[in-house]
Amino acid sequence: MPPVYDADAHPSRIGWRLPPFYCPFERELIHPKAAELEERAVAWIDSFGLYPNATERAWGLATRSAEFTSRIIPYGDVEPMLLFTQWNYWAFATDDWQDSDHSLAARTAAVADHGARLVRTVETPGAGLLPPGPHTDALEDLVARTRAVLTPFQLRRFTEGIRDWVFGAACQTANAERGGMPGLNDFAAMRMAANGTRFTLTWCDVANGIDVPADVLYSAPVQALTDAAGFIVSCDNDLFSYNKDDHQEPWEQNLLNVLASRDGCTPAEALPAAFALRDRAMTLFVRLREQLGRGAGEQLGRYLVQLEQWIAGDTEYHNRAPRYASPRNRNALPAAEASFDIVWSDTPSDPSVEPLPVPALAWWWQQLDGSSR
Repeated sequence: MPPVYDADAHPSRIGWRLPPFYCPFERELIHPKAAELEERAVAWIDSFGLYPNATERAWGLATRSAEFTSRIIPYGDVEPMLLFTQWNYWAFATDDWQDSDHSLAARTAAVADHGARLVRTVETPGAGLLPPGPHTDALEDLVARTRAVLTPFQLRRFTEGIRDWVFGAACQTANAERGGMPGLNDFAAMRMAANGTRFTLTWCDVANGIDVPADVLYSAPVQALTDAAGFIVSCDNDLFSYNKDDHQEPWEQNLLNVLASRDGCTPAEALPAAFALRDRAMTLFVRLREQLGRGAGEQLGRYLVQLEQWIAGDTEYHNRAPRYASPRNRNALPAAEASFDIVWSDTPSDPSVEPLPVPALAWWWQQLDGSSR
């Protein structure tokens, strides 16, 4: 069913029908045990009383974190997928806290302080850095179980992913305090961090049993491909979440608002430019992925497929999640069957293979060898 919003809700700046999504990968995959993951994750949430009342619980469950996990990891081991799902429910609650109505004068300080305490809690369990309550109790349970499951290298990657997420959130709130919209280059440079790219991919690796050697995983071409995937996913998040956040003042730091500010147009008029950026990043991803695949060992080859599944699964997840298709700023409660009913495309909206005119991202194209240019 189409997106849901109250009859008297304020109109959308961009409308509710998004342009076609270019995605040349296998689509609409989902793990066969998605329902089991949801049931077990919700039982965990309720055991800690993570939400203070039925309304907050309904909106928390509207994130559909189990479906997110099941779509981006369609063939993984259920137990680490469950732990990742629980982390996502917890992270969504934290993200919503960061977006809540704190006084702007304290927001950056609050996000940075809370983030530092979070990271140290993961690194040093039992440090007692966070206030007592259900949220902290749930976090400490997650940390203990995570440390029991991950290898030291995986735990280090996971912690770096949390640092990325906190760092990106702090940069965004600092921009909000200054009262201006960042330029495209500044915005793009930080967007993959704020989206939790490495936080997510660590769990994808664990659930899929992927172990790419460090010197391969952290090589420039593989990191460029990872960042490109994170950028595409971040663009999709900005497109699907736009109507959820369009009540905020000042305007949300979202790709459409950044482009509208740059080009002196409306957010609706910025939609083609946003999809062009996304699709040119996707074209780069496809070319670089094919290049890396030609000489890939087993583990890297599986990692490349995993990145494709993340992109395609994330888009389909956003298409269906009530958090986005029946947003809270227009509905008293989420609508379970709401969907954007997106259309897929096998060709990019912008066919150019030239590097994006974004200096912070241009290095991705430098990783292409002569046969891929």
